[in-house]
Amino acid sequence: MAHSRRNCEAIIDYLTRYDEVVEVGIGRRTDVANALVKRGVSVTATDVHPREVPDGVAFVVDDVVDPDLAVYADADAIYALNLPPELHRPALEVARRVDADFCFTTLGGDQPTIPVERKTIPGDTLYVARDRPR
Repeated sequence: MAHSRRNCEAIIDYLTRYDEVVEVGIGRRTDVANALVKRGVSVTATDVHPREVPDGVAFVVDDVVDPDLAVYADADAIYALNLPPELHRPALEVARRVDADFCFTTLGGDQPTIPVERKTIPGDTLYVARDRPR
C-alpha cells in the first residue's frame, strides 16, 4: 500500500518536530525525506542497498538488524515507512541505544510488535515508540 499525499503530509508534519532524523529503509520512496529537508530537518537515509536520494539527504548503506550506531547517534528520531514486523524490535533497539524516538508505519494490516502510541493520520496510523520524556 503506497502512502497517499495526505498521509505523507501528516507524517511530514509530525516529523518536523525533530531537528535530526534517520529514515530506515528508504528504498525508492524519497518524498518524505525530501520534504523534511525542505522544511529544515537534517535527514540521513539508510537502506541495505545503495539508493539515490534527493539533494540534502545524507545516505548510508546500513542494516538496522546489524547497525553502525554512529549513523544514528545524533538523531532525535528514527522513522520508517511500511516497516515489516520483523524489523520493529531491531529498529526500536537502535532508537533506544541512541536515545531517539522511533516512529513508523506498517504495511497493510500488519500490527506493531512493540509497545507504541497510535497517532491517527489520514489513511494510516503512525506508531510512536519512545522512552525519552518529552
